[in-house]
Amino acid sequence: MTSQKKLGKATQAIHAGERHPPATEKSGTPLLPPIYQNSTFRFTTATECAEAFQDEESGYVYTRWGNPTQEVLEKKLAVLEAGEAALATASGMGAVSIALLTALSDGGHVVAMENLYSATFQILNEDLRRFGIETTFVDATDPSQIERAIRNDTKVLYLESPTNPLLKLIDLRASAELAKAHSVTTIIDNTFATPCGQQPIAFGIDVVVHSMTKYLSGTGAVIAGAIVGQKEFITHAKTGALRNFGAVISPFNAWLTLHGITTLPLRFARHCENAMHVAAFLETHPAVAWVRYPGLLSHPQHELAKHQMEAFGGMITLELKDGRAAGEHLVNRLQRCALAVSLGDVRTLICHPASTTHSHVPAEIRQQIGITDGLVRISVGLEDVEDIIADLKQALESCAS
Repeated sequence: MTSQKKLGKATQAIHAGERHPPATEKSGTPLLPPIYQNSTFRFTTATECAEAFQDEESGYVYTRWGNPTQEVLEKKLAVLEAGEAALATASGMGAVSIALLTALSDGGHVVAMENLYSATFQILNEDLRRFGIETTFVDATDPSQIERAIRNDTKVLYLESPTNPLLKLIDLRASAELAKAHSVTTIIDNTFATPCGQQPIAFGIDVVVHSMTKYLSGTGAVIAGAIVGQKEFITHAKTGALRNFGAVISPFNAWLTLHGITTLPLRFARHCENAMHVAAFLETHPAVAWVRYPGLLSHPQHELAKHQMEAFGGMITLELKDGRAAGEHLVNRLQRCALAVSLGDVRTLICHPASTTHSHVPAEIRQQIGITDGLVRISVGLEDVEDIIADLKQALESCAS
């Protein structure tokens, strides 16, 4: 018996998880997964309704508990991330929160990467501390720092790779092996890389979270998140923290995200191609002190990027020589690149992390982890790359004049 060939990413993105409902009285079934935009579901008998409450696999009850549109999206995500199961949430931070609450349901200690998305940092440094859950922040690019920080009560190792906004990389396999040796659950935010850039579960990571607001949906029209991992963990998250805290994705946003994912491999390849050209241009500009992009030879972890990433992504970070004033001047002079704090959009987006995405992180901590006042983050879009570069060039030249 021959084994079935694994489907390619583009085929998975289009077909995985999709099912076709039975035909109506007229022939034909919907080609696209339909949207079930309803809050509840009806039953024909009391017995049937009671069975659904006892065994959720037997039917749908209430959209806070599950929805057919959401289920198609979750099955597609699980396939793309090579996980056993997935759970869609109302936002990326909903995914981060539910994953952490599930892994820390009995309390415990967290070891986390020091350079994290600011809202994640706040959850770990403030919200969870109020519940008695401590976090030790380390430079997780050095596995020895992770190992030294692990305690007897450590339950979670929380990572990003590439990190937001400094684009540092974590050795996924080394981190996963270290965590497993201490019975610690690894959770990683894979938003920047997407399943097209890397599959952390293939390197031994336990749980992957996403802000589907970004690359997965792709157009800036959706707020959504996702958790991918083993079925037992996902079931625990779905029937526990997600249901009780209510971070449930709407059927409409699930449906929009489904359509976005079908073009993810195509879009992400263009993001990566454009970003490589933009990074190479920025690296040679006299107003720029340095550029970080995993695809550049100058990236300190370029060899690691080649080893564990299939593609280098669409995110670039740069430091301007003249600090915050130059950064503000740059974003004020841009004509096509949009000043906005999200990423993964079809449009090129640029932001100044110290005054926007990481403004709530104390200044001394920002400086300590390298988020300086001259730092600028670019999410390279799908425009013609010549036009992106031309816009950045005219704005940078005005900085130097």
